[in-house]
Amino acid sequence: MWNSPRCLRLVLAGLSLLLAACGQQLPAWNLGKLVIIVPETAHGAEAEFERELAKLFASRLNAVLETVPMSQDKVSSALHKHKAHLAAASLRSGSVVALRFGPSYQTVRELVVCNRDNPPPEKLADLAGKELAVVAGSAQEAALREARKKLPALQWQAREKTTAQGLLAEVAEDGLDCAAANELQLADARNYYPNLAIALAIAQSSKHAWGFADDADPDLIKHVEVFFADIQQDGTLRRLLDRYYGHSERLATMDAATFISRRNTVLPHYRRLFDEAATLTGEDWQLLAALAYQESQWNPLATSSTNVRGMMMLTEDTADRMKVKNRLDAHESIFAGAKYLALLKEQMPNHIPEPDRTWLALAAYNQGYGHLEDARILTKRAGLNPDSWADVKKWMPLLNRPGYYETLKHGYARGGEAVILVENIRSYRDMLRRLESRKTSTAPDAIPPHLRVPVTLILSGNTAR
Repeated sequence: MWNSPRCLRLVLAGLSLLLAACGQQLPAWNLGKLVIIVPETAHGAEAEFERELAKLFASRLNAVLETVPMSQDKVSSALHKHKAHLAAASLRSGSVVALRFGPSYQTVRELVVCNRDNPPPEKLADLAGKELAVVAGSAQEAALREARKKLPALQWQAREKTTAQGLLAEVAEDGLDCAAANELQLADARNYYPNLAIALAIAQSSKHAWGFADDADPDLIKHVEVFFADIQQDGTLRRLLDRYYGHSERLATMDAATFISRRNTVLPHYRRLFDEAATLTGEDWQLLAALAYQESQWNPLATSSTNVRGMMMLTEDTADRMKVKNRLDAHESIFAGAKYLALLKEQMPNHIPEPDRTWLALAAYNQGYGHLEDARILTKRAGLNPDSWADVKKWMPLLNRPGYYETLKHGYARGGEAVILVENIRSYRDMLRRLESRKTSTAPDAIPPHLRVPVTLILSGNTAR
């Protein structure tokens, strides 16, 4: 009996765990427990994305997961001391010679970001004399080290116990000249600090990969390789990238002149479809057109890097739910988006009035109904009205802060992005209404020059919300 493979495995597992408890040895990864280093929760989307991947991988191995939050400058030492089996910490592949790396799963540009109100550096050499900061041990610092091989005079402050978001906030508030961050970190920070601007790129883009000690078990690395191949093939990786990073490219600053130009040249080709979708769902065609413009600028072939596609930029899951066969077909996309928005409104408590019902539904369209409910819970906890968009939008951005989302059912969300999208859509809808009103009351060519309304006034006019 005691010589059976199962009993021997249990005995070895018990001994391994006992030695680990005494601080002598990390349990073998294939004995039921997996220890993975992850970013600290203060790193926001980056931390939550890596934790999600770690959970999926542990589940594939039928292992109990233990995550160890750690700053990136301590990861290499911890792996060599066998404090964890691997590090899922947004590491720059190949940046640490003493580590081994798994397959790349994400590529991002590393940037120098400065305050747009100040004269920007045009090349790395122009950073001389400027106060440049970077998170110690980060992929951005690894990129700066590569750049310094060609420019030995390049200097920076390596800050510990901080985040890229924290450094970018300092830049926006003129506490720093510039900071190093990747394009996703910048996209998130721009939700709150529109005065941030890309100055220049640093070295080559980072290819993120999981890290291992140089003596890591080859079988574990092989399992990681198979894991990433599987989640790339079945679309899981794309869905996760979209959940945590996917909408950043659709948060461009409003450009009224471009909007009006496309309203005159592009929208007429799709106006009938918006009218028909509005009739079918009972929604306002101008609202649907504004949503489509925010999502794709009325481009039926729009495709994001995370495979969100079409006029209404539908995810694969939403498209499946709405029985869409081809997301790049404008008719299918517009009708599916309209029906999905109507469905979200139907899910809400009956007592929520308009127009708040619509604004809340648009936030759910962007982030999911569960995250909207979490934002309403935060609003209620604050003693405000969870049925009022004016109150909910004050609390929705806090869904990306650990002290808040950790107390909620659905966890991390890019709530700040939802607020920006809803407010943009409201503005686009109001501009369409004003332009349509002028079109029906007076022919454009008949408007005397001295009575024509400038674009800035159309955008800034007071409108009923």
